[in-house]
Amino acid sequence: MDNKEVQLELCNIVRNFDGRIVVNGVSLSLRAGEVTCLLGPSGCGKSTSLRIAAGVDRQNSGQVMVANEVVSSDSLHLPPESRGIGLMFQDFALFPHLNVMRNVAFGLSGSKEKVRLRVFDMLKRVGMTDMANQYPHQLSGGEQQRIALARALAPSPQVLLMDEPFSGLDNRLRDEVRDSTLALLKDEGTAVLLVTHEPEEAMRMADQIALMRDGQIIQVGAPYNIYNSPIDRGAAEFFSDINVISGEVKGSLTKTPFGEFLTPGYKDQTKLDIVIRPQHLKIDFDRAGRGPNPTLEDGTPARGMVIRARF
Repeated sequence: MDNKEVQLELCNIVRNFDGRIVVNGVSLSLRAGEVTCLLGPSGCGKSTSLRIAAGVDRQNSGQVMVANEVVSSDSLHLPPESRGIGLMFQDFALFPHLNVMRNVAFGLSGSKEKVRLRVFDMLKRVGMTDMANQYPHQLSGGEQQRIALARALAPSPQVLLMDEPFSGLDNRLRDEVRDSTLALLKDEGTAVLLVTHEPEEAMRMADQIALMRDGQIIQVGAPYNIYNSPIDRGAAEFFSDINVISGEVKGSLTKTPFGEFLTPGYKDQTKLDIVIRPQHLKIDFDRAGRGPNPTLEDGTPARGMVIRARF
């Protein structure tokens, strides 16, 4: 059993706009020191769920708890600044009229010396001490992202909420910034909720993935389990291309043109679709025997480890 403390809990959250349900019964727990990625397509309710957790939006029903204390319910709604939560959005929201040092210091309490030491500690940890007197417009996108992260973590929040924080970075920078961000988050031990629509990003960063569709969380688990044991076909193809092979159950096996697959729990003559990721297929020409070899489809380029073949 995991003994890490639950720092954020969403309990049966429902949110509707003009009669349309946007978030429908969402429940999710975040533990200290872990990154949870709320993953799904655009418009599925991810960002609305995050905004409700932050306190910048309010649910129609359900409750939000931070460190086992209710911060939002039918009868209570604490503002964002009273929740002990850090926020980081895709536009970074740095103050253009403040230099780097004052941006990171914004909202910190305590003596000037205490604030100064905390600011320089955070700048050191994101590798930005040389930029302390620069202004946001003088920084690259990657540098602005690091300052936004330093500012969000400077107050030592129990929970950090991140809404598509890497989407504005070019591909060259994205992996580097994600890796350095993850290292800092782990070092801080903060519970993190990261909203993303990119499966690769979730697989790279998450301890736990919550897969969302049409306002509901349909599956929660470790990245490996979500990828290799998806709850349905839609969950499988959200992460990668898939091959679908139809077959019929006989005994505990489903017979297909590609052989038999173990599928216990289904009645004989049930029609099933077997879903196989391209990465899990291998053509063994040495054992293929006689007959035509599979060929690359006309006009279909090879894409790294994945090709499209006709049998």
